[in-house]
Amino acid sequence: MEIGVNVPNFGPGTDPGVLRSWARTVEGLGFDLLMVSDHVAITPDVAERYPAPFYEPFTTLSWLAGLTTRVRLGTTVLIAPYRHPLLTARMAANLDDLSGGRLVLGVGVGWARQEFAALGVPFERRGRLTDDHLRDIRAAWADTASYGNRRIPVWVGGTSDAGLRRAVRLGDAWHPLRCTMPWLREAAERLEAYADGQRLPVPALAPRIALHVTEAPVGGPRRLAGEGTIDQIMDDLDQLRLLGAEAVVLDPYHGDPRETCRPQTSRQALATVAAHLSPSRTRTEQS
Repeated sequence: MEIGVNVPNFGPGTDPGVLRSWARTVEGLGFDLLMVSDHVAITPDVAERYPAPFYEPFTTLSWLAGLTTRVRLGTTVLIAPYRHPLLTARMAANLDDLSGGRLVLGVGVGWARQEFAALGVPFERRGRLTDDHLRDIRAAWADTASYGNRRIPVWVGGTSDAGLRRAVRLGDAWHPLRCTMPWLREAAERLEAYADGQRLPVPALAPRIALHVTEAPVGGPRRLAGEGTIDQIMDDLDQLRLLGAEAVVLDPYHGDPRETCRPQTSRQALATVAAHLSPSRTRTEQS
């Protein structure tokens, strides 16, 4: 099971130097994926949690590709309706090629109504638009003359029934964000049922979970996977492995933009997880 990190590419504490340090930390600690988020217009609803500066994901990942050698690079998640599908197909294919085949394209439908309005994209049609965009992107990549039949993993986000069905129809993996373990187990059963009903393969499981290390155990039905003592977090990872997860992305950001001014806190949490994963995976952190 691959373990990745969702790196904040936004907020008052983020700049090129911080992003460079994040890349060195993620790769240096032996993690398998480095992923970033997506917003285009930082409207008030977006800025409340993901304020400027916001570094555009394709631009950022292209730069980070040149600063790394091993770690896979991805989006968690790219909002599909924000860009023309042929532009997304081109940028993704070029980034995959330039990085040596390291791209993972995580895709979602989006949630920020004001951002959709600013971009002139109908919010009410975002699900249908995402379906159409994913089909068009895959069709473009299948054009061997232009793309060489490029094979880029597509992770489909979403926790609604429509999101699960979209992952079955159009995704290589289902990529739910910040869930509890009981909910994830139940949803994984629904995902399998949807796949069986459509006579399609069950997509891989690749959740993004919280990363919040606490001294005291966290209890209760609302405890997110990845939240609690290091023993609880490692147990969550073991449970996800037993559930069949092929990848898990750790998300050290908890919604307060001031956190981006203290990246050392998140990096220490990642170092703690890396040390418990396996001594052979742990590397000396580079800063």
